[in-house]
Amino acid sequence: MDKEHEGRGFEITRRGFLANVGVGAAAVVVAGRLPAGATEKEAVIDPTEMTKVTLRVNGQTHRLLVEPRWSLLFVLRERLGFTGTKVGCDRGECGACTVLIDNLPRYACLTLAVEAEGAEIVTVEGLMKGEDLGPVQQAFLEHDAFQCGYCTPGQIMAAEGLLRANSGPSKDEIRRGVSGNLCRCGAYANIFKAIERAAALKRGGS
Repeated sequence: MDKEHEGRGFEITRRGFLANVGVGAAAVVVAGRLPAGATEKEAVIDPTEMTKVTLRVNGQTHRLLVEPRWSLLFVLRERLGFTGTKVGCDRGECGACTVLIDNLPRYACLTLAVEAEGAEIVTVEGLMKGEDLGPVQQAFLEHDAFQCGYCTPGQIMAAEGLLRANSGPSKDEIRRGVSGNLCRCGAYANIFKAIERAAALKRGGS
């Protein structure tokens, strides 16, 4: 905030709010696994206490120990090695960390790993078929839909999610579909063309 509100003795920043929400959500998610008779005191979870989680990523099952406060982004990159998912703003503003969770684009930086248990998670690596690029990846390559390339995995995953829900999006639907992903290089015109091309490829066009 730019200035302190009158009548309040404290100021909440966006970063502080998100940090507190993350820890609080971790407690709620894990507390949800406690027996119905657990008291409020018992339901308070130490955010550093390790808990077992099973994640389904790109068709493979991974069982690991995580801290309840760890984001899905951290676990994908640092524990499972899926480094195609990028760390950008780390606060849900840029979209570089976008993955699919049950076919829906989600910011991995704002999703707790324990929240994703039982869901189908797809990262940019999961779009490939062996060594062959997936349709969206191929279209981004053909239309030079990147410059520095840092945002590209997130752009691709947002586009993939859009095309799974809508096989023939209009130009406006494409713009809205990737509006949560920022390209600081400004390659949007080519990104939009690439998504149109990817839609044709997915429909079997040449």
